[in-house]
Amino acid sequence: MHYEKKASRQNLQCDEAQNAQASSFALRRHARDTEQKLQQEIQDHRDITADLSRQYKTMQSDLTQKVKRLKEEVIQLQKQLVQCQGELSTEKSDRGQVEEEKDAVIVELQHKLDSMETDYEKILHDTLDSLTSQLSSHRQRWEDESSATHQEYKDLLADFGLNKLDI
Repeated sequence: MHYEKKASRQNLQCDEAQNAQASSFALRRHARDTEQKLQQEIQDHRDITADLSRQYKTMQSDLTQKVKRLKEEVIQLQKQLVQCQGELSTEKSDRGQVEEEKDAVIVELQHKLDSMETDYEKILHDTLDSLTSQLSSHRQRWEDESSATHQEYKDLLADFGLNKLDI
């Protein structure tokens, strides 16, 4: 019995050793699989990090170029703005000068118009006075001629023995 116990114990130990060895083998395989997964995860993480770094650098480079381009555009637009403001100032000055000249011409023309109006009034009054004087002179002469003609006709009527009131 002792031998059987011993053999049974050895069988049991052998089974346990085989179980332990199988478990050890399974654990090693599981550890190897886990390590491979971990290495794959680390590699994936490195790939993602590298890709994100590349994308970041590309975006940063693009953004830097865009900022540089926009700064150049701002400088160009500021130059154009200064130029346009200068042109506007010149145009306003020219316009003011033209308006002053126009106003001066208008004042001068108004003065000439007033002077011409005064001259024409004087000419008109002088002409009317001359015409009135001539009419008065001609009237006097016509009246004198008319009186002489009337007197002549009265004398003729008297020569014929006619009374002027009878006619």
